[in-house]
Amino acid sequence: MADNSGTGSNGVCVTFKDCEDAIQNCPSSAPPPPPPSCDTKDSVYFSVPFMQKLMAEILGTYFMIFAGCASVVVNLNNEKIVSLPGISIVWGLVVMVLVYSLGHISGAHFNPSVTIAHATCKRFPWKQVPPYILCQVLGSTLAAGTLRLLFQEKQDQFAGTLPAGSNIQAFVMEFIITFYLMFVISGVATDNRAIGELAGLAVGSTVLLNVMFAGYMPITGASMNPARSLGPAIVSSQYKGLWIYIVAPPLGATAGAWVYNMVRYTDKPLREITKSASFLKGAGRS
Repeated sequence: MADNSGTGSNGVCVTFKDCEDAIQNCPSSAPPPPPPSCDTKDSVYFSVPFMQKLMAEILGTYFMIFAGCASVVVNLNNEKIVSLPGISIVWGLVVMVLVYSLGHISGAHFNPSVTIAHATCKRFPWKQVPPYILCQVLGSTLAAGTLRLLFQEKQDQFAGTLPAGSNIQAFVMEFIITFYLMFVISGVATDNRAIGELAGLAVGSTVLLNVMFAGYMPITGASMNPARSLGPAIVSSQYKGLWIYIVAPPLGATAGAWVYNMVRYTDKPLREITKSASFLKGAGRS
């Protein structure tokens, strides 16, 4: 019977069992694992396209607050020369122009309420909500600071929003007008059965109507936007009733978005209804 062992040239005894163990422990000839993917949760925050979206939100919110609040300050400084209809037109026009100029980049939210409402309906990634909101508040604060610098002789003029009625009246008013705004946005911006090219006109007109309607009922100042109220409040250190403008608009916007989802229900999947919405083409992509 043959011996199952042998002696190598170096005098070390090698058995078949040793050879089998060596083969099993030998490094695999398979290719090395691929490098870690760049598609991580944090990578989106540092991608160039996403940084462009954030810049668009900062600039868009800045110009919206600057133009809208400037009309309020000018009206207060010049014996109501602008008037409420004029202020309403300024707000509506600046929103319309910014939607058309930046909507294809960031979705033209400029409003934490809109961002949160889209996220709750799964039309916007939750991981992008915090940076969007931070940029919107930053843009609003910078705009309010610019106006304070330009109108230094009128430091007592406050371009922010203050509740004039009771807290419940102010809360209900902000909820309703933000509900209406988000209902319209959902219709023209996320449903391809609507005429998406008219999104800017529709959204701007809704803002105009809300400012005019709520302005003639001076209860809240028609904010519809936590960033719009928070920026001037920070610059002027006036925080009366600020919680109303932080809580009511997001709730109203979320309700408006979900109600529109129920109204527009069809047999088609949601992705087929929303895939060609021009207003939000740029939103949610990194």
